[in-house]
Amino acid sequence: MKLIRHGASGDEKPGLVDAKGGLRDLSGTLRDIAGPGLSRESLDRLARIDPESLPLLPPGTRLGPCVGGTRNFVAIGLNFADHAAETGAAIPAEPIIFNKAPSCIVGPNDTVILPKASAKTDWEVELAVVIGARASYVHANEALRYVAGVCICNDLSEREFQMERGGTWTKGKGCPTFGPLGPWLVTLDEIPDLKNLSMSLDLNGQRMQTGSTATMIFDVAQLVAYVSHFMMLEPGDVITTGTPPGVGLGMKPPRFLKSDDEMVLRIDGLGEQRQRVVAFDDWTAKVAAGEPTN
Repeated sequence: MKLIRHGASGDEKPGLVDAKGGLRDLSGTLRDIAGPGLSRESLDRLARIDPESLPLLPPGTRLGPCVGGTRNFVAIGLNFADHAAETGAAIPAEPIIFNKAPSCIVGPNDTVILPKASAKTDWEVELAVVIGARASYVHANEALRYVAGVCICNDLSEREFQMERGGTWTKGKGCPTFGPLGPWLVTLDEIPDLKNLSMSLDLNGQRMQTGSTATMIFDVAQLVAYVSHFMMLEPGDVITTGTPPGVGLGMKPPRFLKSDDEMVLRIDGLGEQRQRVVAFDDWTAKVAAGEPTN
């Protein structure tokens, strides 16, 4: 299944994508794509529904983040061998873990706001894992049982905050709008091989990132198991698993996002994200004027 959340920000309702690509409303059947709605029993029940029996959503319906109720938004650093090489970093012996603030999660096509005083905001297309069952001290050979599905994440990063302000990476990773998720939460039965998914990110029509999950150092099962040994994962939690090469930081000279840029992110079978970038001052001026911000 391809599950969605639709509607106004903060008031999203559940839905799914039918075989023809139409968006259907699930709010008469399910409270949300969150918490208990991500359990194996719930997903099996949804899979038995005839999508044609559900109301069709109107064109232009906003898509929200494809999962709600996220308490832990965990990210993995330097998890692609070719990305580690472009940064000059050594291959890590164990996964590098940091946190993104759950408050940074937005929809797949929502506006990305450059933080106040930002000079080095960067892009990162990533495969994100959504947890479907409480996971603590699980083994890699059973870890996928705890996964509800996967989606696209743009792990946006303010590199000056992350690398030049001391302390942890978290400073540059959790700014508002720095966690677009979706468009769909795709259940694992639709993904034939998590270890062979093509990934890309275009900036203003120019290809920046081209990669594959084939170059991941630690795969999805290993990461879920590893993280579960350091924290309890709950349904709706997200682990975003690292990025392939082509980030702005790795370019010579480095290149970073500016107002009016447009990013397009794609992963095989997981759809497409499209985000317009706006500077903090421009965004606040739009809010003050009552203008649309997405």
